[in-house]
Amino acid sequence: MTRKQNIRQLTLPQLREVFGEMGEKPFRAQQVYEWIWTKQASGFGDMTNLSKPLRAALEERFEFPAVTVDATQLSTDGTIKSRFKLHDGYLVEGVLIPTASRQTACVSSQVGCSLSCKFCATGFMDRKRNLEFDEIFDEVALINRQSLESSGKKLTNIVYMGMGEPLLNYKNVLKSIEMITSPDGLAMSPKRITVSTAGVAKQIRQLGDDKVRFNLALSLHAANDQKRSEIMPINDSNNLKNLVEALNYFYKATENEISFEYILFKDFNDSLKDADELIKIYRQVPVDLVNIIEYNPIDNARFQKPSEEKTAAFMEYLGKNRVNARLRRSRGKDIDAACGQLANKA
Repeated sequence: MTRKQNIRQLTLPQLREVFGEMGEKPFRAQQVYEWIWTKQASGFGDMTNLSKPLRAALEERFEFPAVTVDATQLSTDGTIKSRFKLHDGYLVEGVLIPTASRQTACVSSQVGCSLSCKFCATGFMDRKRNLEFDEIFDEVALINRQSLESSGKKLTNIVYMGMGEPLLNYKNVLKSIEMITSPDGLAMSPKRITVSTAGVAKQIRQLGDDKVRFNLALSLHAANDQKRSEIMPINDSNNLKNLVEALNYFYKATENEISFEYILFKDFNDSLKDADELIKIYRQVPVDLVNIIEYNPIDNARFQKPSEEKTAAFMEYLGKNRVNARLRRSRGKDIDAACGQLANKA
C-alpha cells in the first residue's frame, strides 16, 4: 500500500495547485496552510472552518503525522522534559528551560546520534533517522504551548542542543528554522535561535554560504586535538585547525554570534594548562561567549565533575585573560534533562 503524502511537506503554491485539482477555491489552501503553521493544528479535525466533506477528502488523500507528547517530567527547578512520540513510534526528547528572563526550548534534530561522544547519553544510542522539518517544528510548538501553560510566557529562545547532530540533518534543520521564524509560523527572531554542532567543518562553511541568520555554538570540550579526539571521534576528521578556519569563514559571511561550549571534566580538561589552550583557540575565532558547563554524570561514562574550587580557579583564570566566559549551572539534573543527559529515559 502506497503511503499517503505528508500535507505539511507542501508549500503554499503546491497546496493551491492541489485544491485546484480537487475543484476547491484557492483561498481554502491558505486556510489549511494557516491551520498547519500559524495555528499549529494537530490534524485535519482541528480545521473547523473547513466543511466536513473537505476534511474527509483531505484525510483520504494526505497524512498529517503530528508529533505528540508521550511523557513529561517536571524538575524541582521548573525545567520540563518531554518525551515526544513520532508517527513511526520513535521517541525523542525536548526540554523547556525557564529562567527569570528567558523561556528556552532545547530541541532534538535526530533520533539518536551517530557521533558517539564519550560524555553524552545520546552518543551511546544508535542513530535511527533524521527528524523531518515539520517534526522539529512540532517540538518547538509543543514546548511553546507548555511554556504558555506553565508561566503564561511564550518561548524567547530556541537551542538545537538536544539529541543528534543538527548539521548532519542540514536541510531539515534549516527548513524548520525557516518555518519557526516565518510570519506564517511562530514568527521568532533568528537571532534568538542557536544551532549547536560537534564540529562538521564542511557544513559550518555551508551555513556561511547560505547566509543563515541564526547563531552558532561549537561543542569544543577540549582545546587540543589529542584530548578532543579521545572524547569526540568526529575530531579525527574535523580537527581544530579545520574548525577554526570554518568558523572564521562562517563569521566573515554572516557576522552571526559564535559561542563555545566547554564541559569541565575532572582531571581531564580542567587544569590551567587546559585553560591556556582554550584561550589560544578563543583568540583565533571571533567568539562572543564561552559557556563553561557543569558535567552531568551519565551511565556508561567514566567522567566526573571537578570540585567547586577547581571550577572557580578555571573561571578566574579565564577572566584574568579577558575571556568572556560564563559558568552555566545545570538545569533539570534530577530528571535527566541537563546537558548531555537526553536518552529517552522517563
